[in-house]
Amino acid sequence: MGAIGVVYGDIGTSPLYAFKQAFDGTNPMLADAPHIFGVLSLMFWTMTIVVSLKYALLVLRAENRGEGGSLALLALVIQVVRDNKYKWKVPCVVWLGIAASALFYGDSMITPAISVLSAVEGMDVALPGMSEFVVPITAVVLIVLFLIQRKGTAVVGKLFGPVMLVWFAALAGFGIYNILKAPGVLVALSPHYGYAFFLEHPHTAFFALAAVFLVVTGSEAMYADMGHFGRHAIRRSWFVLVMPALLLNYFGQGALLITSPEAAANPFFLMVPEWAAIPMVLLATFATVIASQAVISGTFSLSRQAMQMGFLPRMATIHTSETERGQIYVPFVNWMLMISVLALVLGFKSSTNLAAAYGVAVSGDMVITTIQIAIVMFLLWKWNKWLSTLIIVPLFIVDIVFFAANATKIPHGGWVPLIIAVAGFTLLTTWKKGRQLLFARLSEDAMPVDLFLESLNAKVTRVPGTAVFLAGTTTGVPHALLHNLKHNRVIHERVIFLTVITHEVSHVDESARLEVQHLGRRFYRIKVNYGYLDPTDIPGALKGATRFGIEFNDMETSFFLGRETLIPSRRPGMALWRESLFAWMSRSATSALDFFKLPPNRVVEMGTQVEI
Repeated sequence: MGAIGVVYGDIGTSPLYAFKQAFDGTNPMLADAPHIFGVLSLMFWTMTIVVSLKYALLVLRAENRGEGGSLALLALVIQVVRDNKYKWKVPCVVWLGIAASALFYGDSMITPAISVLSAVEGMDVALPGMSEFVVPITAVVLIVLFLIQRKGTAVVGKLFGPVMLVWFAALAGFGIYNILKAPGVLVALSPHYGYAFFLEHPHTAFFALAAVFLVVTGSEAMYADMGHFGRHAIRRSWFVLVMPALLLNYFGQGALLITSPEAAANPFFLMVPEWAAIPMVLLATFATVIASQAVISGTFSLSRQAMQMGFLPRMATIHTSETERGQIYVPFVNWMLMISVLALVLGFKSSTNLAAAYGVAVSGDMVITTIQIAIVMFLLWKWNKWLSTLIIVPLFIVDIVFFAANATKIPHGGWVPLIIAVAGFTLLTTWKKGRQLLFARLSEDAMPVDLFLESLNAKVTRVPGTAVFLAGTTTGVPHALLHNLKHNRVIHERVIFLTVITHEVSHVDESARLEVQHLGRRFYRIKVNYGYLDPTDIPGALKGATRFGIEFNDMETSFFLGRETLIPSRRPGMALWRESLFAWMSRSATSALDFFKLPPNRVVEMGTQVEI
């Protein structure tokens, strides 16, 4: 039930606009039997190849300690490449993973807009003359959706499964209702009709692929949510309920067009009997809100993973559940998403126009996923090379063809998600590269620990208590300590150099959380190890130091943070505009005090200027 409610919200609401886009979109076709059978055949085989074979049977095997998603796959691929003889290819792999994440951000802004808008458009079918209220109502629904994010999804989530179960039952029921009126539509299950469509109308069929692709948008959620529900529940949900319901509905819409070609304007709602029109609009609105919620939650999770892996600056993150650590709320991401989604709704004004922009980012993401899975198949699973090639090459060709078809949408609005993706890629890579430059600059000026300890003499006052100095590197003396000694002329009785390290795995066992090194003269270096899904709680982690013989008294422990003021320069590293961007991102980052859950009354910040 959980998988049905969360994983399949996006792909489950595709019938609202996918079939309509093929016959009434930017490249409309004649609604006659050859075109209808051709499109239905392509839809069936696209779902079979892309969703059933690629995602359900292949991609779901690529778990990273039970977790999935673009960054989980990136972390897995980096480990595989690094452990083999291809270390020099790690930067290329990283760039591909970052590109996939950036494309997901572009997709996450369009999904809520097109889903809710297409559902509310059904009002114009149920209640003719309501078209002028569609955009305002859509905006209100979306605003309410983003406003309640702070409350968390625990309460609403309990309704997800049952509502989506009713939704899929309605899809199947009304699909069967229309198929019975024109059962001949089922012949389109044969690949012959898709092949004949391409053979007789190659130009039309190629443009139709952009609409056909909409039936698989949202399938990447199967992999992204694997950590929440497990691959077996996701597979069973797809093959037993979701795929049959979707196919019955698509073929029902095709049957409707065979008997009533004029229904191409909105086949989903016109296939519903008049008495069920208003209930179906309400059910569709609920279903699209759930689909939007799943995408929004996925964006929060992706953002947290990006922060943990060093691709985004620290942002305030609120855990909305005491029992489920995966349920989080990131205020900055929430408000940026809301502004972007509302701008798309007000700018495009209809699901038909939005569908013209939809698919470009998703198809690009799928191409990258296929490349990454190929690396896993060859280097990690070590499958037979010929078998792997026979599997990957057809999948890659299918992905490239769909990407090329969706590229035709770029002049009609497809440039929007691409610009969002480019902006996201720039931010992700700038922060990663900027942090590397910053640590390199700090290391240049860092004093070796041995030299520092030798320079300490009896004149330096040691005061009672413990001082924990957070450091970005595991070498040298933190600058905050040198500044504290310079200005206050004291050193605490016990000094800890603490570095947080996020590994390319989802979780780190508590037994491996801490690494402690005694440097001498009551100086210690502690490494705190986290996975990219582990919550960062330094005071909580330090409680585990008792097994190393180190006790922390909360009232006698002070945390010293270094706050760097970055000065862009023309030194080698990054372009000046990117250095300025990195400096702005650094100033906008949430304080380490909040991010690492440090006690506010025990924190001291020491400032320093760094030229990058």
